[in-house]
Amino acid sequence: FNLEKEQELSIESLLSSKLKSKDGKVYGIVSAIYLNDIYPEAYHNNEYFFMYVYLKEKEDLHNPKYFDNFELNLKLNGVSPLKIEQLPYKNQFFKLTFIKSDWNQYYIVAFKKQNKDMLNLVLKNAQSSSDSLKYQKNKP
Repeated sequence: FNLEKEQELSIESLLSSKLKSKDGKVYGIVSAIYLNDIYPEAYHNNEYFFMYVYLKEKEDLHNPKYFDNFELNLKLNGVSPLKIEQLPYKNQFFKLTFIKSDWNQYYIVAFKKQNKDMLNLVLKNAQSSSDSLKYQKNKP
């Protein structure tokens, strides 16, 4: 059982949270991998995440290019993403995940570079919110 270096790093970086309503009803699951730690030579100008989302009801992430789509909002330290790109089921980050399902929606998300060492990623809509997925930058 051998893992590639990128797979080992993705296990360390993978965080998940349930999307829950205020009354505790589970609406879906969001998982994210911080790509800057895994591919620092390619992902360093901004903050990049590979995300996969499972929702009981189909919704798309809010794309900042389309201001009329406000179903799901994603924030990093309270800031909206620069770019969200939906990826196909089989994508260039496929090998980083060990839970593969065509029920998930896959995304690469870019945020403006943060000057903080702690990154807090939250996904929410009008009814539900995830817990904050906390990533430590500049690990020793």
